[in-house]
Amino acid sequence: MADSTALGFERDIKPLFRPEDREAMEFIFDLWDHQDVSDNADSILERVEDGTMPCDTRWSEEQIQLLRRWIAAGRPE
Repeated sequence: MADSTALGFERDIKPLFRPEDREAMEFIFDLWDHQDVSDNADSILERVEDGTMPCDTRWSEEQIQLLRRWIAAGRPE
């Protein structure tokens, strides 16, 4: 896992979202768009933590931690 100072959206965060996740959420925002994910990061984190996103499986604790670290690092591109 990358150090938090080296986290980037394209490399570390975007791959967390599968094509079907992106498709399911397109009516609200684009999970493959840095600005959309950055703007909605707190809500996304809340949903993956409580297991309601994605709707068909839970994220691993490692995936959740990666998203948390990215948010804490200032949501870098």
